[in-house]
Amino acid sequence: MSKAFESKLLSLQGNLLNFAYMLTSNRDDAYDLLQDTTLKALDNEDKYVDNTNFKGWVFTIMRNIFINNYRKVVRSATVVDTTEDLYHLNICQESGLDTPEGSFAENEISSAIQNLADEYRVPFSMYVAGYKYNEISEKMDLPLGTVKSRIFFARKQLQTTLADYNN
Repeated sequence: MSKAFESKLLSLQGNLLNFAYMLTSNRDDAYDLLQDTTLKALDNEDKYVDNTNFKGWVFTIMRNIFINNYRKVVRSATVVDTTEDLYHLNICQESGLDTPEGSFAENEISSAIQNLADEYRVPFSMYVAGYKYNEISEKMDLPLGTVKSRIFFARKQLQTTLADYNN
């Protein structure tokens, strides 16, 4: 490690701390960010090219570390229910099919599907059952585009037939 590099880095510590505090708005986080930046700059001294803006290089390192840490926090964020009695966590996530209205709707939907012409009902039912387009195409010995259009037309017909349930 060259003494010139080290002295340049040490002379920027105050400016870096101010920038870190501006990014984090927290003294402890700012010191952590400063430490991470200093270590990263020291580890990557060989990547620094003389006659380039040293201050800009180090500040870019700090900004990138901050952004990466922020993204990591956002990705790992969990939902915390702060309502009284953990209301949102205790709501049962029902489909609505167990109620009398739900079972009536289920019967209507099943009936509407059964009333589709076979050429639309079969690929649509397979798709709803979890088959992929290409699997349906192979099993029915139809071109992929035909399978996709039939499923599309089945959806459109069901939307028209079941328009009352859309609201």
